[in-house]
Amino acid sequence: MAVQASSGTMSRSQTQRRKRIVQTAAALAVRGGVEAMQMRSVAERAGVALGTLYRYFPSKMDLVVAVVTEEMDLLESGIVRRPPTADTAAGRAVDVLLRATRGLMREPELADALVRSLIMAEVKIELDVRISDLVWRVATGNLEGAAGEDGTAVDRDSTDYVLVGSLTSVWIFELVEILKGRRDVDEVEHRLHTAAERLLASF
Repeated sequence: MAVQASSGTMSRSQTQRRKRIVQTAAALAVRGGVEAMQMRSVAERAGVALGTLYRYFPSKMDLVVAVVTEEMDLLESGIVRRPPTADTAAGRAVDVLLRATRGLMREPELADALVRSLIMAEVKIELDVRISDLVWRVATGNLEGAAGEDGTAVDRDSTDYVLVGSLTSVWIFELVEILKGRRDVDEVEHRLHTAAERLLASF
């Protein structure tokens, strides 16, 4: 069983080891892209046995997801520290998605691998849900994620959330277009604003 799947129950030393592995993988990716994130190289540079690495991350894609998830952690903490200030829900939603886009595009090869995993379902990943949750919280002015009556922070069955999820789907498609070289970030910004203004008009 992979430690990576239950990181919430890891000991402090396991958490530190996992963080070191992810940081090592990210550093390799910065220098040589996803191809440089060979499992043996990551293990050697992180100072762990190859078998240990596989217990944390059963596949290279799991490791890619972990690296990108750290980027999402930074995005979310940045949103909390400096929330979008647009007057409309659509404007605030697009602000979040553009920050996510720019963060991912700093490492296009990682972004490409992530988008492929979303489309091909190579690994179980909740990035689209996590982004939708964050956009919903920002758009509805519930950034702190206060729990509702059912104890959940986000009502994923609500009409508003479905509309936000549709906007997230548009965003993922636009990421693909950027990675294919068919659009630049300015074009994507315009298209996201157009979609958001229609989808979130009732917010």
